[in-house]
Amino acid sequence: MTHYKKFAMTLLIGVVALVSEFMFDRPRLAFIIIAVTGGSLAFLMFIEMIKTLRSGKYGVDILAITAIVATLLVNEYWASLMILIMLTGGESLEDYAQKKAGQELQSLLDNTPRTAHKLEGDKQLDVSVDALEVGDRLVIKPGEIVPADGRVIKGESTFDEASLTGESKPIVKKIDDELMSGSVNGDSSVQMIVEKRAEDSQYQLIIKLVEESKEKPARFVRLADRYAVPFTLIAYVIGGIAWWVSGDPVRFAQVLVVASPCPLILAAPVALVAGMSRSSKSGIVVKTGTAVEKLAETKTIAFDKTGTITKGILAVTGVDPVSQFSEAELLRVAASAEQGSAHILARSLVQAVPQLLPVTDLKEISGQGIEATVEGRHVKVGNAKFIGVPESKTDTTAIYVAIDERYAGTIYFSDTIRPEAKETIANLKAQGIQDLLMITGDGHTVAESIAEKVGLTEIHARCLPQDKLTILTSIPEEKRPVTMVGDGVNDAPALTVADVGIAMGAHGSTAASESADVVILKDDLERVAEAVMISRDTMKVAKQSVLIGIFVCVFLMLVASTGVIPALFGAMLQEVVDTVSILSALRAKKSSPQKRNRVIPQN
Repeated sequence: MTHYKKFAMTLLIGVVALVSEFMFDRPRLAFIIIAVTGGSLAFLMFIEMIKTLRSGKYGVDILAITAIVATLLVNEYWASLMILIMLTGGESLEDYAQKKAGQELQSLLDNTPRTAHKLEGDKQLDVSVDALEVGDRLVIKPGEIVPADGRVIKGESTFDEASLTGESKPIVKKIDDELMSGSVNGDSSVQMIVEKRAEDSQYQLIIKLVEESKEKPARFVRLADRYAVPFTLIAYVIGGIAWWVSGDPVRFAQVLVVASPCPLILAAPVALVAGMSRSSKSGIVVKTGTAVEKLAETKTIAFDKTGTITKGILAVTGVDPVSQFSEAELLRVAASAEQGSAHILARSLVQAVPQLLPVTDLKEISGQGIEATVEGRHVKVGNAKFIGVPESKTDTTAIYVAIDERYAGTIYFSDTIRPEAKETIANLKAQGIQDLLMITGDGHTVAESIAEKVGLTEIHARCLPQDKLTILTSIPEEKRPVTMVGDGVNDAPALTVADVGIAMGAHGSTAASESADVVILKDDLERVAEAVMISRDTMKVAKQSVLIGIFVCVFLMLVASTGVIPALFGAMLQEVVDTVSILSALRAKKSSPQKRNRVIPQN
């Protein structure tokens, strides 16, 4: 039974008990109804408490159980009902605060290739991916996802491996080059030979990693549970002394009624809901209250590079013409020639030039480049071999240009750093988070350059999804909780295994968003620092609200120990304590003006 149904049933039983006693004058029946309900709930809570104790944790349940039993034993059953209503209502609210996003793996499963084009002699057959065997020959057409790991045996094409390795540059694959399942073919058909069955291939490995990570959630102590032990001990001590001094067991029940842990149960969830509402207004979806608690205490943040620290879009970053051409002229001629191509570099090149020249006789040579006539000049744009020049030694992507059969220059592309990345890192450091990592599939040179520019403290390059998991799980306890920020399919396992996973959801992978605890809906990395700040504000308010409730309860316990507060009135006073705690907790929905200012990094 869900907590919502339990709460509704408790209210219904309460109404029945009220009708029985005050309309039909059947107090005994009202007592039996409440006693059975309270006893059953107390028993269920006792079973859950035993499970909790066995797992090495401790919660507030024991105090609630004692309060319910004590009030029933001294015939204060209406007080028991009030406690039950507050208890089940608090649980329902906590469920709402920590609601989970479902279907975490659905997008991964939806994107998994279902069929493959298998070659048998001269025939091409469409078969199920699950039926593929090692040694099968396949055709991978333009735009299709590679269904299993293997090698190219015929043809040449570019493949997008960003969802697997985080590498933003399309990779040219030639005969005998390795192909990973999950990579996307570019502009030419190739033939491959299967070297691993689909279930053992890279894409399926990512799905398995997410599933395994979901089954091993990190242990975490909730805010309310941290105060449970001292609060319970205080209540028992005050109640025990009151009973011993007066000799009346009713005093013990009266103390426990006002000591009912509703402020602990209500204050934190209300603050969490308020904080999550505040986050959503900033384009930050926090899926669970636990994520807020962990994010507020995070000590280490790891970032993916492509699409996270960088934009994930290749852009022109350098133009190197020979002496007779200017940079602008070379760029304009090359972009004009490429305007009819669907290649990713062609699109980036065309975007870099505001006004293109007319082009005729366009011919695209698959895997090499294009030829075209631009204002009467014969232009070739493509790889070094196509142009007939030595390949440039650089970590960035390069294309080469020839005009009228003469080498004219080289144009360089790279993934550009997000303009807000440096500011985000500075903000996180200002909040006291000093361990800021970058975990990427890119090479060391590119990773080091970007890390230095934005202010990251540690890099891990050439990482596959399983490497990212190894790095995150090896972070020592004193540097936890650890938060992972990413956007690709390859980040999904890491987002899941981290204490908190944050997905850049505006242009990122759906799989990453569904595996994450926090999703940034706007394409702004600075929201990561804002999410941390809001979480810390929220937990500060939550702690203050819980402590306010505890102090009020302790004061009421001391008063109740004198016998001046009857049990039913004490249960009603809980409404006052709850109201104070909730009003305090709702402060988490509002941001203070001074918190809105951002830290501007110094160059």
